[in-house]
Amino acid sequence: MWTQWRSLDDVHPAIVYTASRLGLLAVSIGVLYLLGLREPFILLVVAFLVSGVASYVLLSKQRDALSARIAKNRE
Repeated sequence: MWTQWRSLDDVHPAIVYTASRLGLLAVSIGVLYLLGLREPFILLVVAFLVSGVASYVLLSKQRDALSARIAKNRE
């Protein structure tokens, strides 16, 4: 049966972190495209770089939750 999640705290941190990274990549692609970067390969490379820097700054809480879950499972 499917269970309903009451909050993001109930979802596995790996899913939250991965979804957040993919969301940042999608937003980066969209913004860069709107800014005029239309060459597909260059667009993807720059979007990966921008989203990587953004995730380092914006997703520290999710990254810490993921590493805490991994450490807890290793014990």
